[in-house]
Amino acid sequence: MKNLFNYTRRESSEVQIGCTPLGGDNPIRVQSMTTTATTDTEGSVEQAKRIIEAGGEYVRLTTQGVREAENLREINVGLRSQGIATPLVADVHFNARVADVAALYAEKVRINPGNYVDTARTFKQLTYTDEEYAQEIEKIRAKLVPFLNICKENNTAIRIGVNHGSLSDRIMSRYGDTPEGMVESCMEFLRICVAEEFTNVVISIKASNTVIMVRTVRLLVMAMEKEGMQFPLHLGVTEAGEGEDGRIKSAVGIGALLYDGFGDTIRVSLSEAPEAEIPVAKALVDYVTAHAVHLPIEGVVAKEFNYFAPERRHTHAVGNIGGGQVPVVIGSCFGKERAFDANLRPDYLYCGSTLPEQRPAMPLIVDAPAWTGEENTYPVFMGFGERNYLPLLAMCPAPLKFLFVTYSQCSEEVLACLKTHPEVVIIHQTGHLHRVGEHRALAHLLMHEGITNPVVYFQHYAEESLADLQLRAAADTGVLCIDGLVDGLYIHNIGNNIAPQQIDATALNILQAARVRTSKTEYISCPGCGRTLYALEDTIARIKAATSHLKGLKIAIMGCIVNGPGEMADADYGYVGAARGKVSLYKQKECIEKNIPEEQAVEKLLELINKYENL
Repeated sequence: MKNLFNYTRRESSEVQIGCTPLGGDNPIRVQSMTTTATTDTEGSVEQAKRIIEAGGEYVRLTTQGVREAENLREINVGLRSQGIATPLVADVHFNARVADVAALYAEKVRINPGNYVDTARTFKQLTYTDEEYAQEIEKIRAKLVPFLNICKENNTAIRIGVNHGSLSDRIMSRYGDTPEGMVESCMEFLRICVAEEFTNVVISIKASNTVIMVRTVRLLVMAMEKEGMQFPLHLGVTEAGEGEDGRIKSAVGIGALLYDGFGDTIRVSLSEAPEAEIPVAKALVDYVTAHAVHLPIEGVVAKEFNYFAPERRHTHAVGNIGGGQVPVVIGSCFGKERAFDANLRPDYLYCGSTLPEQRPAMPLIVDAPAWTGEENTYPVFMGFGERNYLPLLAMCPAPLKFLFVTYSQCSEEVLACLKTHPEVVIIHQTGHLHRVGEHRALAHLLMHEGITNPVVYFQHYAEESLADLQLRAAADTGVLCIDGLVDGLYIHNIGNNIAPQQIDATALNILQAARVRTSKTEYISCPGCGRTLYALEDTIARIKAATSHLKGLKIAIMGCIVNGPGEMADADYGYVGAARGKVSLYKQKECIEKNIPEEQAVEKLLELINKYENL
């Protein structure tokens, strides 16, 4: 198993993509995808330039047909004539012939194992004998090998890009809608590449569900290692959405894998202008890789921890904290009144040594020396300095106590105190450069010791902007949520640049992005591309305005059918572009209404939700 406590980047083979190599010792590359029609040469060139000017190192374009694939030649010429050498990547679905053509004019071609030969997912229950299954693999080989030969002749790289939303019915029949199925879908193609001695290959394996995405990439790396493969990885969360939700969700999923040392290129998929993705991707990469050189952290992985399919750490309940309950959020309030978001409020409020004059309607946490036993208040004992706080903790009669402690302070005396006092909730703080590593080490130490007290992770920052705080906090804590280690989050930012209620919302949004607590409506929206059949950003805004009050629902907003029904299998309702000016509506996997005029579609979506939710 990889080292959970110390950052090491995974070794990968180098892939040559035009003049910009990927993997090996190269830096982690960032990229985006155009939203223009690929037949629009001028528009595609100009949008590619905006991506490149923002720092994009590869530009991907959709090629839904041979006509679009052939026009890559003109787009390539348009950029090269201006002295721009940035590699172009063709994105191919459903038609293997398109990939053959695209390989002549793009530096890399992405193919999707889910629909390269097999038809896209139809959710039919099919059964294959071993012989029939082997015959289907031979069909893949028959189409893939000629494509690989074209790529060899033209020095074209490929990306084998598996999407959770477009697994084939064949894979579904044998593996189900599982990470194992996604991995096998990829490995089938990789084995053919290796057999043909074609190694100019990049891998991506994505989902809109961050938990599935992280678990699947971990399984894929293990599967490749078993078969002696070191292909570089492209990371991304599909249909992440837009605005702060899209950024937080991307940082949770991509950040978790970057901290694990995985990833050679990333794409942050936002339902916004493609050039807006690049600064987010760069900031995320720069933040995580800045932790690469750190003091070593000593830790031992707990025997009950399953890295490939983590389960929630076993804790006992202390009030509403731990014991399998949703993770809590602690907010800050130091001696003065503060505002609260009506829907995204913290569960507890830490007040330091002074209770506010106007008592908010939530439990308050106060420094132990100032605690007087007032109703709905609880003491916190600080584990810093030379003072021995443990006798005070033992004598305190509070039914719920908090202990601020660092990993280095977890002596035998502290561990014995925790075993003796089940009413204590740990608040773990770390000043280590590699925060994730030390947070993990604390959780695994507790598992080793059989200590089941809940743990709230304290993260302190000094960020000037909310966007930076959201991205960094999501990366730092998302992986802990996915690993099942979190009973609560306490995010604190030094200074007055960011409102406390925005910090509360950030913590709750991270928990939602990591699929451990739902606080509001979740939108699964694609980033758009040349296939998109309506004005994506305007449509998202209208749907959000009409449905944001529906707490707990997941609504998918998809520009076309490529990943539509598949990614919507994880959503309650779906809005999918069916044709120009036409939309189809789904309830989970089932299409309820087809080809609705776009101007009526949002109203029809509301009617559909009202019908089934009894609103």
